[in-house]
Amino acid sequence: MFNLFSLKGGLANVQGFYCDGVNVGIKTNPANSGASDVDGDVAFIRSEVPCDITARFTSNKFQAAPIKHYLNYDKDFQTNFILMNAKNANAMTGEQGIKDIEDIFKELKKYQDIQNPIMSSTGVIGYRLNQEKITSAFSKFDYNAKESNKVARSIMTTDSFKKELAFKIKLDDGSSFNIAGICKGAGMINPAMATMLCFITTDANIPKADMEALLSEATEGSFNRISVDGDTSTNDSVMLLANKLSNAYHKEAFKKALNKITFELAMMILKDGEGATKMVAFEVNGAKTQEEARTASMALSNSLLVKTALFGEDPNWGRIASTIGASGIECDDSTLSIYYDNLLIYSNEHRELDKEREEKAYLIMKNSSFKVTCNLGIGEGSYTSYGCDLSYDYVKINAEYRT
Repeated sequence: MFNLFSLKGGLANVQGFYCDGVNVGIKTNPANSGASDVDGDVAFIRSEVPCDITARFTSNKFQAAPIKHYLNYDKDFQTNFILMNAKNANAMTGEQGIKDIEDIFKELKKYQDIQNPIMSSTGVIGYRLNQEKITSAFSKFDYNAKESNKVARSIMTTDSFKKELAFKIKLDDGSSFNIAGICKGAGMINPAMATMLCFITTDANIPKADMEALLSEATEGSFNRISVDGDTSTNDSVMLLANKLSNAYHKEAFKKALNKITFELAMMILKDGEGATKMVAFEVNGAKTQEEARTASMALSNSLLVKTALFGEDPNWGRIASTIGASGIECDDSTLSIYYDNLLIYSNEHRELDKEREEKAYLIMKNSSFKVTCNLGIGEGSYTSYGCDLSYDYVKINAEYRT
């Protein structure tokens, strides 16, 4: 048995990890959340001992230079340093983009003993990194700081709030370990991973094989199930680092904590969807297979027509039904039923939405979160994905992304 406790803050809770973020003039405006000071734009996570690391990356074929740099390392490499920058994705920059990373790390070695350092970037595609500004951060960093708040805010782009979590897991034998995570993401969010960066640290004594299997499972149950706009970025990364300094581990306890941290961070991203006002779970049951349920559910979470109906609070079940029918899965209008929360919206017996049920549906859709359940009545397949509405602000934010 084990107990899981929430901790205040983020990465600072994990033994042997240090972090800090500074501003070097890449970000020039205060953060969206109303902070009076300009947030950082370059940050780091450092471990006092080499860490095992595993990661999941974007499915976009044009993976950014930081991901290519990471993949150049041997499969079981260890690291003790991650460097992050905002406002520039270092994507579509060719071999020069990778060389720029290597040059930046050559300069960093003058300040820190780094082993197989990792770069992670977010921002605009198609521009080389400003090496002069990024390397100017190295003399400003406090390498023994535990400033998780600064790091979480440094990687924000169109995010309106920071995203960080931490948990302590106490085991029956009296031992314990901690796990913490930070992430960024608000737009270009698609269930093939998202325009997001996520860094999870732990002092658990977890085997590398468990890290790989559990992170894959946790990512599938969280970040791969959310959609803001159906677009997949070039830089999406989820990294799990373990320095094992607690010397404590319990597989089921770690699995529960990792699943909880990734799911809650994913829900924060969805809540922060650019201009979003509603979070909606799309549950598809009764499909022929789980894969067909997944296809239909993700079609719903990605559909622009569904998203605009959510924003307009319009209980138009036709958009739900037509999206399922267009997804290519096996379905039949005579066995389909659609619910908003527990309210029946459509079935073979109730094809027209009467005034009483429509008024109840309006009330449900005014909520900031609710569930749409679609039972296909064919088989046992089921899947739930998560989406949000599409507002006027989304268009404004993305139309002005480079300004």
